[in-house]
Amino acid sequence: MNERGRKRVLLGTIVSDKMDKSVVVQVERLVQHKVYKKYIKSYKKYAAHDENNLCRPGDVVKITESRPLSKTKKFRVSEIVKRAV
Repeated sequence: MNERGRKRVLLGTIVSDKMDKSVVVQVERLVQHKVYKKYIKSYKKYAAHDENNLCRPGDVVKITESRPLSKTKKFRVSEIVKRAV
């Protein structure tokens, strides 16, 4: 399948929900060190659109890439995988 039209789907944890209809999602990935070949955790934060304000900090969510919704928001929350306790 070609790359065009394929949207990235990432799994991450909600860090902040202080904005209206927006959340900050922290995505963790493992990166191998170039010299020592040891795997290191690398984190990146993405702003995502949460239409109904359902997400809370600590929730594990799946975010999907979409058209730019604002200057920083290019992802939407597609589903809540696990609720925070």
